[in-house]
Amino acid sequence: MTAPQESSHHPQRLGLLLAWHGSVTQTRMKKALSAAGLTPRHAMTLMHLSDGPVGQRALAERLEVDPSVLVGILNDLEGEGLVERRRDPTDRRRHNVAITDAGAVVLAKTNAALDAVELGLFAGLSQQDQDVLRGLLARIDSRAEDFDCAE
Repeated sequence: MTAPQESSHHPQRLGLLLAWHGSVTQTRMKKALSAAGLTPRHAMTLMHLSDGPVGQRALAERLEVDPSVLVGILNDLEGEGLVERRRDPTDRRRHNVAITDAGAVVLAKTNAALDAVELGLFAGLSQQDQDVLRGLLARIDSRAEDFDCAE
């Protein structure tokens, strides 16, 4: 399958072009993540925990997932020894989630694999181009509630 081409007679729909590139990017990212045994949600969770422990409710908000979905993600990661949940010593009703040493090792491998994918994807773009692209993507009207995750 090749990239949709734009012709002077039939301009490519920007949404379709973005969807095509998004699909290619998603496929490459999923391959990189699967090498570490992670799904995109698992990886994002570890990334959010890399700066230190986070309350479970705050983590659900950061990931923009329902708390019940987060429980499943954390069960998977905890089962693999990549995160641990502990009761907050100041509020026994609250759980804090922390990345383990094993989780940090997996996250480092994951980040290296994702870096390689991004280097390939954006090889034709300068750093300035990448910054412009980041800014343009931030202005697109896309919301978490519109996201359909098949994981």
